[in-house]
Amino acid sequence: MLYRTDKQGTPISQLGYGCMRFTRKGGGIDYDKAAREVLRALELGVNYFDTAYIYPGSEECLGRVLDENRCRDQVLLATKLPQYLTRTSAAIDKTFREQLSRLRTDHVDYYLMHMFTDYLEWERLLSLGIEDWIAARKAEGSIRNIGFSFHGDTDAFLPILHAYDWDFCQIQYNYLDEHSQAGRAGLQAAARLGMPVVVMEPLRGGKLVNVPAAAHGLLNESDRNWTPAELGLRWLWDQPEVTCVLSGMNSIEMVEENARIAGDAAAGQFAPEDFALVEGVKRAIRENEKVGCTGCRYCMPCPAGVDIPGNFHYYNLMYLESKRAARVEFARNVGLRKEPGFAAQCVECGACEAHCPQGIPIRQMLKEAERELRPLPYRAGTTVARKFFRR
Repeated sequence: MLYRTDKQGTPISQLGYGCMRFTRKGGGIDYDKAAREVLRALELGVNYFDTAYIYPGSEECLGRVLDENRCRDQVLLATKLPQYLTRTSAAIDKTFREQLSRLRTDHVDYYLMHMFTDYLEWERLLSLGIEDWIAARKAEGSIRNIGFSFHGDTDAFLPILHAYDWDFCQIQYNYLDEHSQAGRAGLQAAARLGMPVVVMEPLRGGKLVNVPAAAHGLLNESDRNWTPAELGLRWLWDQPEVTCVLSGMNSIEMVEENARIAGDAAAGQFAPEDFALVEGVKRAIRENEKVGCTGCRYCMPCPAGVDIPGNFHYYNLMYLESKRAARVEFARNVGLRKEPGFAAQCVECGACEAHCPQGIPIRQMLKEAERELRPLPYRAGTTVARKFFRR
């Protein structure tokens, strides 16, 4: 296992264990199976384990494994405050104490504000006294490092990044999301601050494993002999700004394979032909795209507030992955911001089209994206969610 470091120089395994996808059985987590997988990961050098308050049974399961096998001191434990459900200062502490109990520990090594999409969410926590609360928890040693996980775009990520002296952050990042979400620009901005970056969804929940036949053909023609998963993981670890890559491993075989790759994948190893392979695989995956948007953002900012690349990214995902998943992700990451960026806000001024290097008929494609991404049930759901999450 290769390791990278946090701000204090603590070694972090570059492969982290994402505990959201523990195998479920009979309405709960299959504890015996999860325990075997967690312990095997530990044997292979994985030391960073990530869970969250809202992952059903995950904190309890992980805490039990570490307690019963007396290996808590071998683990860097990360979990998250559900800030979107937190309405009072008392609730912050109540939730955290419950998490310590679930995890059977007296401290969390890495504690995150869960799922920021907009600076407004941090402002709301500030009004609840979160800074004083963090300072108190750090002083008593129950929290060692404080950070946040993020599911918005780069423009929303940067103000949060600079709003507080964070110890680390967590972003969705992979070769398909290179210029969406926080993106490469967000990753590099965090690195310039000396901030460790934990990567989630490195394979988009398995979507970069089950690639089209044309992509498999390119991989088979390559001298590297890499699987689709290996290509995606190695692309991430080739970047020195990436500290730890989370994988939702739920089999011994997956644990062992990912640990094998993490044992020799270092920054700066990619050759020109490897980058060309990634681009070829991306093209093969994107053959079903509706809009040839590269996420360059030359069309931004939109004077009407439309998130043009965001709309196109999720419109394309509807046909690359699943319509329902893309709509839900779009509603969460674009629709729940303080100022949403819906395509319906377009006033057809045409300023964007004058700057698009791909020559995309943006105004027409925004209309199509709006119809597909926001049918009536999703428009209604987003309206209700905004009222709840924006209180």
